[in-house]
Amino acid sequence: MDVLLLGGTEFVGRAFVEQAQALGWRVTMFNRGTHEPPPGVTALRGDRTREGGLEALARGEWDVVVDTWSWAPSAVRESAALLAGRAGHYVYVSSRSVYAPPVPYGADESAPLVEAGDEGYAAMKAGGEEGATAAFGDRALLARAGLILGPYENIGRLPWWLTRIARGGPVLAPGPRDLGVQYVDARDLARWCLDAAGRGIGGAFDVVSPPGFTTMAELLETAVRVTGSDAELRWVDAETILAAGVRPWTDLPIWLVGEDHAFMHGGDVSKAVAAGLRVRPVAETVADTWEWLRSIGGRAPMRPDRPSVGLDPAVEARPLNR
Repeated sequence: MDVLLLGGTEFVGRAFVEQAQALGWRVTMFNRGTHEPPPGVTALRGDRTREGGLEALARGEWDVVVDTWSWAPSAVRESAALLAGRAGHYVYVSSRSVYAPPVPYGADESAPLVEAGDEGYAAMKAGGEEGATAAFGDRALLARAGLILGPYENIGRLPWWLTRIARGGPVLAPGPRDLGVQYVDARDLARWCLDAAGRGIGGAFDVVSPPGFTTMAELLETAVRVTGSDAELRWVDAETILAAGVRPWTDLPIWLVGEDHAFMHGGDVSKAVAAGLRVRPVAETVADTWEWLRSIGGRAPMRPDRPSVGLDPAVEARPLNR
C-alpha cells in the first residue's frame, strides 16, 4: 500500500508514519519542512495555506491519504479535491468536538453536529469533514477522535501528570477515584484508521476507547508505578477542588466534571469497536509515554497554538491543605 501523510512529523501524524511503516506500507509525507522527516519516507514540500502550495501533490497516486489538519477547512477541501482522482481513500482525523453541545453520555455518531465554519476548533473540524466527503464521498473515513494520549504528545496532558508525579510528594488527585476516563492511544488511532481505510471502510466513526476503559485512579496509580516516584496521591472531591479555583481539563488535565465529563468520557464507540478498533492496556500507554519523555530530557514539546496545561504548586496546595 502507498500512503500519503499530509503532515506527519508531530504526535498523531508521527504515529501514523510509524504504524504505516510497521505495516510495510510505502510512506510519502507532504509538509512545510519545518521538521525533519522520519527515516524511510519520501518527503514532499509545500504550504497548504499559500497559493500554489499544493504543487508538489499535482502528480502521484496513493491508496490512502491521511489528513490531520485542524485549521481553516479550505485546506482540506482543496487537498481532497486535488487528490480525489488519484487516491483510493481519504482519512480525515476529525474530533468528537464536531458534536453540538450539550452532548449527553452515551452519544454516538448520530448526534447533531455543529455548523461548519472557519472559526473555532469544532466548526473548522466540521468543515474539514465536509471537504473530505465532498471530494471522496463514501471513500472518506472521518475518524472522530476524543482525548488522544501516547508518546510524542505535544498538548501536555499526560506528560504533565507524569512530570508532576515524578516530582513526588503529596499530589492533588481529583475524585472520585472510580471516575471513568475515555481516550485513545495515538498509535491505536493510527493503526485502526489505516486498517479500516485499507479495507475500504468509509463514513464517520468515534475512535476512542469504550466508556470506563480506565479510571482516574488506575491512570494516576499507573503513573506513580512507572515513574518509580514516592508521590502520595491525595484524593479530593470535586466540590472542594472547584471551590479552590482549580479548573478541570486545563489546571488538572484529563479530569472533567458534569456535562463536560459526559461528553469527553462517555461516547458510544461500539461502531468503531465492531469495525476492529482495539486499544492497548493503560499501563503500556503510560509507560511508553514516560520512556519517551525521559528520552528527550523530561520536557515535552508544546504546540504553539494550544494553551499550556497544568497546575501551579501554590494553587495545588489550597485543596490539599483544607
